[in-house]
Amino acid sequence: MERTELFSKMQQAVIDGEAEQVESLARQALEQGIEPLEAINQGLIPGITEVGRRFERKEYFLPELMMAAEAMKKGMAVLERAIAERGIKREALATIVMGTVKGDIHDIGKSIVATLLSAHGFDVVDLGVDVPVEKFLESVLAHNAQVLGMSALLPTTMPYMRRVIEALEERGLREKVKVVVGGAPVTPAYAKQIGADGYGDDAVAAVRVVRELLGIKEQAQ
Repeated sequence: MERTELFSKMQQAVIDGEAEQVESLARQALEQGIEPLEAINQGLIPGITEVGRRFERKEYFLPELMMAAEAMKKGMAVLERAIAERGIKREALATIVMGTVKGDIHDIGKSIVATLLSAHGFDVVDLGVDVPVEKFLESVLAHNAQVLGMSALLPTTMPYMRRVIEALEERGLREKVKVVVGGAPVTPAYAKQIGADGYGDDAVAAVRVVRELLGIKEQAQ
């Protein structure tokens, strides 16, 4: 199969949320001698970017976005493993630490955001759910993160976002990291009230907000 055809099939498989097909095509790309970075940049990223466009135009909804994100993750796993084995360094746009705040164990939305950010070239450190203040701070320091993302689905856990921001200020870290928050009950007004730098009402918006905060222009496809 010609590489242009292979890349086109990879893109469409991501758009269609066909996880097994994306994984298979990623392996096929490696077998054909295609560099893993090229397969990511020419096959996977254009696919997930198109999914984002359709989501914003309300042609796609959360189920389609979730399926595409899972398909993307399968392909990325194959290609990133090859990158590691070959000793190739994939230059990240920035490092992002993210997690669901303490007291909240909802993971789906945060995981989709992490997948899309990774797909768009960010190094994502996903701390999981029920994350305490100290773990957020330790990870920001350990990974020299430029962005901290926090998610909450329960209104009762939203105040924990403010506690994390206050802790960043107390440690003298607030000026070194951009804070982005999101989750069903979170609003732009609440994000501003607690001193966050940005707010994303869905995964696609979160990627855009992170890019804007870091001054990273969208790549033309």
